[in-house]
Amino acid sequence: MPTRGVIYVHSSPLAVSSHVEWAIARVLGAPVRLEWTPQPVEPSARRAQCSWSGATGTGGELAAALRQWPMIRFEVTEEPSPGVDGERFMHVPGRGLFHGSTSANGDIVLSEDRLRSLIATSRGYETLAHAMEKALGGPWDAELEPYRHAADGVPMKLLTRVG
Repeated sequence: MPTRGVIYVHSSPLAVSSHVEWAIARVLGAPVRLEWTPQPVEPSARRAQCSWSGATGTGGELAAALRQWPMIRFEVTEEPSPGVDGERFMHVPGRGLFHGSTSANGDIVLSEDRLRSLIATSRGYETLAHAMEKALGGPWDAELEPYRHAADGVPMKLLTRVG
């Protein structure tokens, strides 16, 4: 079942940018050329974004391909498709990769079992609040937010998975 999503490379060293394009191209099965712009939050870095379309699960494949470079900051989203939840992946250097299921409007959702587990293992309100914040990707969101605001007005490119 086809779906679509967005790749946001919030910051990448200039020397790694071509490797990022090659990684995306390997997953999508077609050449990729992104429009790289300076990242105002990190002047020595570049940023790019593009939307993509492909088979369900492509978002996870893209995130796995991009996490090979632990120094880049990125997000990959995949929209929900019939019978399949949407997904969001966020990567921050030193923090690693976050993965969450998303609702139709893009909110991170936690399953009933996950919530029960968080409640059962928490030793009070503060530990529960901290565990829920982490399960919702809060620390990743907080670190990426300045990079997201720096993206206002950046052009978007559409990529389609071949095959």
